[in-house]
Amino acid sequence: MPVAIITGASQGIGSAIARELAARRYNLVVMSRSDAIVDFGNEIGAIPVRGSITDVDDLGCLVDTSMAKFGRIDVVVNNAGHSATGDLLEISDHDWHEGLDLVLLNVVRMSRLVTGLMRDGGGGVILNISSFAAADPIPDFPVSSALRASLAAFVRLYAHRYGRDRIRMNNLLPGMLDNYPSDPVKTDRTALARYGTLNEVAKVAAFLVSDESSYITGQNIRADGGLASAY
Repeated sequence: MPVAIITGASQGIGSAIARELAARRYNLVVMSRSDAIVDFGNEIGAIPVRGSITDVDDLGCLVDTSMAKFGRIDVVVNNAGHSATGDLLEISDHDWHEGLDLVLLNVVRMSRLVTGLMRDGGGGVILNISSFAAADPIPDFPVSSALRASLAAFVRLYAHRYGRDRIRMNNLLPGMLDNYPSDPVKTDRTALARYGTLNEVAKVAAFLVSDESSYITGQNIRADGGLASAY
């Protein structure tokens, strides 16, 4: 069975992806800052690791735990929440730097840790959970919007650098999902006239980390129900 690491896995999209991959018989190692990760891991048959995606030592522990238990890492799902909100030019340097750690550098750091292991193991897949705001920046989340656009560039660079090592990397860009309060205005701007479900996004993620998507790399895949640019 393939081995997958999932960060930010105790709730929301991360939790939904973990459940979907568990149902598809992946061996899972899941991480979150929350103590709830222990009960969640036990519930779905995954190995839980408590830690933060912004802490290099915690990421190293996550990778080491996966290698010690399974001897390989086939899939990494990097999942992070939104960063600071506020008026664009009122956001502090500190908040911008925190956003950089949360949205972009967590992917860079994880990539440093697992790329050699994946190459030695014959290949692998890294999937980053991003946001539709990477393509259509929104004032609600200015830090996240700007840095997820940077993540889109990183994915292109990584895919071209490591594709010949049989390592793929993509971003998944969800739209408005049912773990947020419904807003009629946002619903009206969605072609399907509804919010998406966490389960729908989890199934797209499962496709993107599977061999069924073996010719897809360096891409930003939108799963947003046709959300209009005029958000």
